[in-house]
Amino acid sequence: MKALRIYAGPKARQHLEKNGLQPHDIGVVPAAAGGPKGLILGALDRFIFGQWLTQSTQAVHLVGASIGAWRMATACLNEPLAAFNRLEHDYIHQHYALQPGQKRPTADFVSEQFAKSLADFYAGRVAEVLVHPRYKLHIVTSRGRHLLGREHKVATPLGYLGAFLTNSLHRKAMGAWLERVVFSSQNARLPFATTDYRTRQVALSAANFNLALQASCSIPFVLRSVHNIPGAPPGAYWDGGITDYHLHLNYASYLIANSPRKICKKDLNDLKFGLDQQPGAGLVLYPHFQQAVVPGWLDKGLKWRHKATYFLDNTVLLAPDPSWVKTLPNGKLPDRNDFTHYGPDLPGRVKAWRAAASQAEQLADEYAEWLHKPDMSSVSAL
Repeated sequence: MKALRIYAGPKARQHLEKNGLQPHDIGVVPAAAGGPKGLILGALDRFIFGQWLTQSTQAVHLVGASIGAWRMATACLNEPLAAFNRLEHDYIHQHYALQPGQKRPTADFVSEQFAKSLADFYAGRVAEVLVHPRYKLHIVTSRGRHLLGREHKVATPLGYLGAFLTNSLHRKAMGAWLERVVFSSQNARLPFATTDYRTRQVALSAANFNLALQASCSIPFVLRSVHNIPGAPPGAYWDGGITDYHLHLNYASYLIANSPRKICKKDLNDLKFGLDQQPGAGLVLYPHFQQAVVPGWLDKGLKWRHKATYFLDNTVLLAPDPSWVKTLPNGKLPDRNDFTHYGPDLPGRVKAWRAAASQAEQLADEYAEWLHKPDMSSVSAL
């Protein structure tokens, strides 16, 4: 493989060595925040949801933050191939025209335009997402607390400064400023443990779907926070990537498999030591744009938090090879800096992003080839 790299946690590797990888092995598909970087995963999304997972029948939990939430909600639509093609087109062609004298669009304007885009994209189709016969969608958002409870031109920057400082000391301490709120379809329980960070769960419904998805994509200071989400605690809701940038979550096998048994003290020990006691669909398949699974957005500069933990023991991660990435336009993945780099040159940015998305077909082709003939020499430790 020249473009794709496969990484596996220790328990996932044991499974691959014995059984290879089959569609019925998968219990969870996470999708990270990362803005335009998610474009590089379009071909993998189309293959996984349009061809591969269709060969199995088990329930699968889809967990997404920011652009990842948009991708996973799209996977729940009927005819996902066409839906993912439209998502790719719409994302590549998004444009926020500047007014005379402006250097960047206002957060109010971006939020307004983005809300319209989501409303148009899912118009008349929200029910397809909410009642999908197999997929349980979990949209991750970040809810402000105390000083961040309402968006304010002074309080919000101060609140995020406090969140940054406390997070630098201990990730769990950031829960004093922001909490993880997950909107879940079909009353599905979360496929991960929540002892790592302050967490709430809310039922995803037709009344709150668009607002929850918009909140999950609302980057602080770029878009406005979302308030008054039906069925959810009051407060300001921002991008799910703030609390869970790459969804480095404790994916416990017995939770993934939806076991009816009660959680007991022994289960808590299993969580602590990453043990796998539950048979069934217990693997996490993670299409990602890099090897590192960074816990939170404020952890990007904290390199010691980029290492894998036992949370990912049953995870198979797919990511582009860094050398292959250098062959893409501008020698990198698409990212938000491209909006500034290309400025008003919309055709130039569209051309670069379309080229990157087209080259990413190689990732899906190589993954399909590996599935047909698994080669463990191509699987590295996560």
